[in-house]
Amino acid sequence: MTRLRIDVHAHLWTAQYLDRLERLGKTDTGTQRGIGAEATGADLDRRFALMDRAGVDLQVLSVAPQSPHLAAESDAVAVARAANDGYAELTARFPGRFRFFAALPLPHADAALREMERAFDELGAVGVGVTTTVLGHTLADPLFRPVLEELDRRGAVLCIHPAGEGALSPLINGHGMTWMVGAPVEDTVAIMHLVFAGIPARHPRLRILASHLGGALPLLPRRLDDHVEFEAPGTPELPSVAVGRLWYDTVSHVHGPALVAAAATFGADRLVLGTDFPYEDGEVFVKAVDYVSESGLTPQEATMILDTNAADLLGLSGAPPTPAAGTADRA
Repeated sequence: MTRLRIDVHAHLWTAQYLDRLERLGKTDTGTQRGIGAEATGADLDRRFALMDRAGVDLQVLSVAPQSPHLAAESDAVAVARAANDGYAELTARFPGRFRFFAALPLPHADAALREMERAFDELGAVGVGVTTTVLGHTLADPLFRPVLEELDRRGAVLCIHPAGEGALSPLINGHGMTWMVGAPVEDTVAIMHLVFAGIPARHPRLRILASHLGGALPLLPRRLDDHVEFEAPGTPELPSVAVGRLWYDTVSHVHGPALVAAAATFGADRLVLGTDFPYEDGEVFVKAVDYVSESGLTPQEATMILDTNAADLLGLSGAPPTPAAGTADRA
């Protein structure tokens, strides 16, 4: 089997993209600026050097949490198209470095279907990326059923990333925990909404990829099964079965015990490498890759997670990347 080390959880935002969101009312773009995640030659060179140090062949780019989930359909469509066009251009320039998850103009399902068709069939997206909630809607909302059905028809990847809203809880957001606690809570809650709605079973070809090892899910399957009968009796299948249908990235801020728990719960074949670049940067970026081999998993499990699972998930198996230029200046 061809080994291909793919980082499925990496971000890139241009200043122009963030400026456009700000003009449309987004006020929380500061944490995406000035952190080495732009498309300038200097930022790309530094990114590629880190990838080389960690042995990472490809990064799959996504704009979440700065997704074009906007109330006005025309705004959402325009920003989603700009994001996807930018990513497609980068992928064309650096085919040995980048793939991308397409942004969708949600909550506008018909527009999202049109943009999804363009992204897959014209731009070469390897999946779509959304946030855990969309303007107050859960991903299990019937509003999004056509999108899930089309992804299922295509056998495509749906990558889910926290929205950065602290699960809309004042006990989280009002106490400095929006990302440190709120993000994994959002991961957990979003997946459980899908489980309660029976979406993993109903759409068996849909490849759902959850961030951050699925939040708290590696610790919860037995508890979920024991509680589902009296708390959510309409759930179509046991939660422990449903969560086993998903894939999970390894972003855990290099906490080995969490990775081992996820492998024991879901199976190592359901885990794929993620770094959360640029939030895990420098030496931490390298450690975000190395810790997979150092966490106590078997060498075979580590190899699957690092070098084969993501290629299978994304449909890139057996197709090594085109060698990229060593620096952005040689593109």
